[in-house]
Amino acid sequence: MGIFTYWPNRITAIRFGGALLLFALFAFLLDRPLEGLAEVRGWVNLAFWLFVLIAATDFLDGYLARKGGHVTAFGRIADPFTDKVLILGTMIFLCASPWAHRLLPAWMVVIILARELLVTGLRGYVESRGGEFPADRWGKLKMVLQCMAVGGVFWIHAWEWPAAWTGFWTQLTLGLIWATLVATIASGVGYVLRTVRILGELEG
Repeated sequence: MGIFTYWPNRITAIRFGGALLLFALFAFLLDRPLEGLAEVRGWVNLAFWLFVLIAATDFLDGYLARKGGHVTAFGRIADPFTDKVLILGTMIFLCASPWAHRLLPAWMVVIILARELLVTGLRGYVESRGGEFPADRWGKLKMVLQCMAVGGVFWIHAWEWPAAWTGFWTQLTLGLIWATLVATIASGVGYVLRTVRILGELEG
């Protein structure tokens, strides 16, 4: 049977295609000012809803896979890969955009990217030694906060807000971004400590 026989794998593939479409929108928006350009703001609005749709369906494919007993090797690899492509790719484009980089500076994105690379390497090594390396609560919280923070950056620029509301949404989004950074670092430290413990048990 093919890997796309089951709907969870199909949804994962559709999500990956949606992420590529989102990046194409970013390529169109990059270096374009928003002020006074209603048509460009409309594209940002579209990007916001596309991001929300792709992020929300992350829970759908996992739910269907568990409910139907269709957890596959492809899904275990492709689903988290798609998540990372979506979140990290969107953050990279945002920090490169003149209208968004003040909220999401490049140094934060570098830290988040470094954490993802570190955890991916640790997971691969531990599993190659026969250990198990599932996501923990910090990792899941980190993913939720990342989606909310990225969505917040879109939200601020997708509509023409009054000054008071712009200030409110900006402060809320900044809080989410900093919470994302804290959760990212905490989960990375947690995974390092867990790796040390697991390897100690395997060698013992």
